[in-house]
Amino acid sequence: MADTQRARQSEIPPEMWQECPGCRQLLYARELEKQLWVCGRCGHHFRLTVWQRLQVTVDEGSFEEWDHYLPLHDPLQFPGYYEKLEAAREKTGVTEAVLTGAATIGGVDVGLGVMDLAFIGGSMGWVVGERVARLFERCAEMRRAAALFCASGGARMQESLIALMQMPKTSGASRKLQEAGQIFISVLTDPTYGGVTASYAFLGDVIIAEPRAAMGFAGPRVVEVTGLAMPPGVQTAEFQYKHGMIDMIVPREQIRDTLVALLNWAAADPKRKTGER
Repeated sequence: MADTQRARQSEIPPEMWQECPGCRQLLYARELEKQLWVCGRCGHHFRLTVWQRLQVTVDEGSFEEWDHYLPLHDPLQFPGYYEKLEAAREKTGVTEAVLTGAATIGGVDVGLGVMDLAFIGGSMGWVVGERVARLFERCAEMRRAAALFCASGGARMQESLIALMQMPKTSGASRKLQEAGQIFISVLTDPTYGGVTASYAFLGDVIIAEPRAAMGFAGPRVVEVTGLAMPPGVQTAEFQYKHGMIDMIVPREQIRDTLVALLNWAAADPKRKTGER
C-alpha cells in the first residue's frame, strides 16, 4: 500500500502536493480542492483565498463587487506602507483585505463580505472598515441579508487610531442593518482576532464558526508577552461555542447549505420584509 502511494506521488509534479498543517500528510492538490480544501485525514480546514471562498459559497457567476475603487490609504505616510499595500495587491489579486459585493446563495439575494488573511494579515484599516460599513448600509437600504466571512489578525498598525476607529464605525453600521430588520450572518474562519473580533465579527444575529478556527482579542503571542498563562484551547471555536459566544460550528462542506437555510428562513419572516422589529 505504501509502495503504491509512493509510486503515485512520483508521477505527480511536486507543486501538485500540499502538506496538511494539521497532520503533516501530503495531499494531492486536485483532490484537496474537491474536498473544499479540508484534509480528508484529520479534518484540518485550510485557509481560503477570497476567490476560493466565493467558489464554494455563492451561486456561480452571481457575485458583483462593490466599492472596488476606494483608494489606497496611507494617512500617516508610514515608512514602506504604500509599497506594502501595492505588494499585497499584486500577491492576492484583491485591492484590500476584504472583498464586498452582491451575490445569490441558493437563489437568495445577499450582501456578502469575504476577508483575505493573505492581504497584510487580513488587518482592518480605513478601506476595510469603509467597505464593511457600506456593506451593512447598502443591505439596510436594499432590504437584504448580509453575510460576512471573517479572517483577520486585527487592526492595521500602520493606520494607528484611524484603524481603531473602524471598530465603532462598523459596529454602528451593523446597527442600521438590525433596525432595517435584516439578518446579519457572521462566519468566523481561522483566525479571527483583534479589532475585528471586538467589533462586527461578534455582532451577527447568527454567528457560525468553522471547526478549530482560532479566535480572540489578543493572540497567544501577545498574551505571552504579558506573562499571563493562557489555558490550552481557550481561543478556539469549540471553546467559544461551549461558553455561548457563538451559535454553531459548521464544517465547510455544510456552510453553504446552512447559509441557504438561514437566508430562506429570514426571507420568509414578514417582519424582516417590512423592517418591523
